[in-house]
Amino acid sequence: MHLSTLLAMSADGFGARTAFGSRSGGTTYAELQDRARRAAAWAVATGAERIGLVDVSSDAVPVLLYGSGLAGMPFVPVNYRLADDQLRETLRRTAPSVVVVEDAVPDRVGRLEGVQLVTRGELWDALARFDPRDEPHGDGSPEAIAILLFTSGTTGEPKAAVLRHKHLVSYIISTVEFMGAGEEEAALVSVPPYHVAGTSAVLSSVYAGRRIVYLPAFTPEAWVAAARNEQITQAMVVPTMLGRILDVLEHEVEQLPDLRHLSYGGGRMPTAVIERALDLLPHVEFVNAYGLTETSSTIAVLGPEDHRAAVTSSDPAVRRRLASVGRPLPGLDVEIRGGDGSPLGPGEAGEIWVRGEQVAGEYLDRPGVVEEGWFPTRDGGALEDGYLFLEGRLDDVIVRGAENVSPGEIEDALVAHPSVLEAGVVGVADLEWGEKVVAAVVLRDGRSADEAELRTWVRGRLRSSRTPEHVVIRTELPYNELGKLLRRDLRAELSVAYGDPPA
Repeated sequence: MHLSTLLAMSADGFGARTAFGSRSGGTTYAELQDRARRAAAWAVATGAERIGLVDVSSDAVPVLLYGSGLAGMPFVPVNYRLADDQLRETLRRTAPSVVVVEDAVPDRVGRLEGVQLVTRGELWDALARFDPRDEPHGDGSPEAIAILLFTSGTTGEPKAAVLRHKHLVSYIISTVEFMGAGEEEAALVSVPPYHVAGTSAVLSSVYAGRRIVYLPAFTPEAWVAAARNEQITQAMVVPTMLGRILDVLEHEVEQLPDLRHLSYGGGRMPTAVIERALDLLPHVEFVNAYGLTETSSTIAVLGPEDHRAAVTSSDPAVRRRLASVGRPLPGLDVEIRGGDGSPLGPGEAGEIWVRGEQVAGEYLDRPGVVEEGWFPTRDGGALEDGYLFLEGRLDDVIVRGAENVSPGEIEDALVAHPSVLEAGVVGVADLEWGEKVVAAVVLRDGRSADEAELRTWVRGRLRSSRTPEHVVIRTELPYNELGKLLRRDLRAELSVAYGDPPA
């Protein structure tokens, strides 16, 4: 099945409902289909082969997502937080494309061959000139690429994860009941559109018939205000967001009485934070959702009953489940495998492998990594009594909040400093962000630099989320006999000094 079919079902089934916008008015499902058809005709007229986005979340996201599908083109949302040179290089890889951007982007990246930049305002003006009654130009094949999402790997070079219509449709129809949401239900989306959670929020809400309210820039105060004013019933947050939201709510008299369901994911949730949330919001059903871009979002869920049972149980084994990511979704197979690829037994830690219809495990212009339907996640974990416990990343990518941070790109920025000879970057435990960035550097003979100078240097090149919280100056870094940095050894050393203790 194709995503455009799901949109057509929603437009036919509850076209007068508000799909996106405030309680006082917004875009209905019928209007969403109308705009998506216009966007398809517009995209084809541009001569592009892909539709990109470099902008915060707005009503343009669902229009472009479904419009690209109708046009038979991949939708490519790009991280607007990238440094200018990284953004420029990523956009080059989308060509030939037409890319909807925030107003500042054209000045940031300049002219790019094969890339047409259109602001959001220009998009709406352009769509008004096209007829929604035109037949879609795409072939509607489930095998067609629906979305390309750039994600960093162990080398730091961005990979374009391929999600086909069949993968996303499989995830939606297996996890969401068609028209299952009441007319009063509303979801608050505060994750960016270039994150797979931003995509799944659109697809699942449109299929269920739930109104979506976007929060383009997260602050806990703005999140709480939007949830209260828009009578939000459902939301998804990353762990660091939840902690800050709880800080605000502790000083509020009214504890969001309309909120019914809160899911979290994208990073390790400290047990103390979720226990605090369950205590402060006893009327809310909490869900821990674990997934990857390559699996079309969620593959395991710790549901509301599991949360309640764990937090009230006197059995240590049951209580420990609060630190898990729950059980695999129906229709998915999950195995823990050792280094030789053989399955491991209950409680044994190894690499998480997953198999199912929603699993893509494919990258653009790269060899496939799926083996007989099984995708190696590069996450470590163990299965205990059917519950999946994450042990951390098997590679060296730092997971800060909901974003992957490449140590390599930070090391490159540090070594570009005239005083730095060598650099090693790792992630150490952080109760707020999951991991924080810590760097160790060796200075060139006769040169000097201090921590503040080096942090400022990185911030000027990679934006604040890539800036190390600590920079340690050392006389040498640990290497093996082949000259490879022993990152695990470095992480162990720096964790003692700078890592937060377990919650």
